[in-house]
Amino acid sequence: MQFESFATFNIAIVVLAIGRWLNRKVGVLREFNIPEPVTSGLLVCLLLALIHAINGTEIGFNLQTRDFLLLYFFAAIGLNADIKTLLSGGWPLLILVGTTVGYMILQNLTGIGMAALLGLNPLVGLLGGSVSLLGGHGTAIAWAPRFAESHGISNALEIGIACATFGLVLASLMGGPIARILIRRHRLKPPQSPTAASVAASSVEGAAPDGAMEPVTYFSLLGTLFWLNVSLGLGELLHEALKAAGSNLPLFVCCLFAAIFLTNTVPRLLPIRCLAAPRSLAIVSDIALGIFLTMSLMSLQLWTIASLAGPILAILTAQFVVSFLFALFVVFKVMGRDYEAAVICAGFGGISLGATPTAMANMSAVAQKYGAAHRAFIIVPLVSGFFVDISNAVVIQRFLNWFG
Repeated sequence: MQFESFATFNIAIVVLAIGRWLNRKVGVLREFNIPEPVTSGLLVCLLLALIHAINGTEIGFNLQTRDFLLLYFFAAIGLNADIKTLLSGGWPLLILVGTTVGYMILQNLTGIGMAALLGLNPLVGLLGGSVSLLGGHGTAIAWAPRFAESHGISNALEIGIACATFGLVLASLMGGPIARILIRRHRLKPPQSPTAASVAASSVEGAAPDGAMEPVTYFSLLGTLFWLNVSLGLGELLHEALKAAGSNLPLFVCCLFAAIFLTNTVPRLLPIRCLAAPRSLAIVSDIALGIFLTMSLMSLQLWTIASLAGPILAILTAQFVVSFLFALFVVFKVMGRDYEAAVICAGFGGISLGATPTAMANMSAVAQKYGAAHRAFIIVPLVSGFFVDISNAVVIQRFLNWFG
């Protein structure tokens, strides 16, 4: 049984609404910061797996619209990447970016090493590395076709989603204990007086892009859609040019780069304050990501990875241990060995196995208990919300070249 593109899109809207309702009603889902599309999307795919187990019926969905929404989402990230804002984090931001890139490599080596020990294709370990953990559901879904079509891992999507989902739970459990250990061991205290970090926080809050408080109108939405479409067109040209030159970067990465280029050049060349009104861009981005994730998750065929349940758990256990120790002994040291560094470590636990919301939830829990950490709340979202996507794409491509 196969649903066509139009029906799939509308079913995804209903499924996403169910996920929103469930998250409001079930406290444990809010506690672990499980995204709404994950809640209902996994519920639907479990139901479809049950139907398959009972009578062998396979229910499928046409995902053509989903692939377009993926491009919109990454282009929206690029349009929101103003260089001035990114540079406001200063040296701590650059240090955390470099440390995170180093961890990406370690995470992939851990996954590949575990896959080799278990007698699996090394690329299964890569799926259980930065593709699904640092990258999250979006990156796992975006890269899965490459693993399936070019490297023969037909269940790459299911493996990536399984790792990303369990990674969210592990990331939620990691941040608090890391901060608690560091704060108690080193007897750390939050800063009691205004610091450079608090000044930086104030400047960032006051430096929101022009139009940030403007109401959403039909014209602001049209303008946002226009520049997203321009980004997609330029990204397509870049993709074709790179392909002709022998490179094989995914189209969504090219659209991300194109949007970054546009948002940091056009306003400086033309009398335009910003390409996309922030609120309108946020709405389009949320719609694209929400429907994209929902369509991807509800179409999973879980029965294709039943034989890999044990190896996946083994890989995730190893990744949890490596991430915990890395935050405890590396991130804390390079970020200054103070209270701010401890809070950053809690956020890093969220980044390394989960996503930006998980990192922010981890840090918020620590800050509410022990005290404010302004610097951490500036640089961690910048790293996880922007730099991770770009650097992870480069690292994944390099590992595919080495092990593919």
